[in-house]
Amino acid sequence: MLDRKMLKQIEQMQANMMKAQEELGAASVEGSAGGGAVVVVMNGHQEVTSLTIDPEFVDPEDVETLQDAIIAAIHDAQTKALALQQDKMGSATGGLGGLGLPGL
Repeated sequence: MLDRKMLKQIEQMQANMMKAQEELGAASVEGSAGGGAVVVVMNGHQEVTSLTIDPEFVDPEDVETLQDAIIAAIHDAQTKALALQQDKMGSATGGLGGLGLPGL
């Protein structure tokens, strides 16, 4: 049975996690490829919020290169968003995530 102090710590951790989730939704990361020809912006939940393609770098005859650049920019942004998530959620749980406790 959990004592009051432990319950208080769990409640605080859950509040910190909720705050971290809100911060992730408001945060943004930018991934790019092709020297900035393609730029993808995501929030901290890895949701794409914008995609910009510089028309100066687009060759209508080479759609495959553009597609590869878009995928690379998305991957770059996802990597940054995942790192942001790990940082925020690690801070919120005090490194105690994965203990099998509900809601953690």
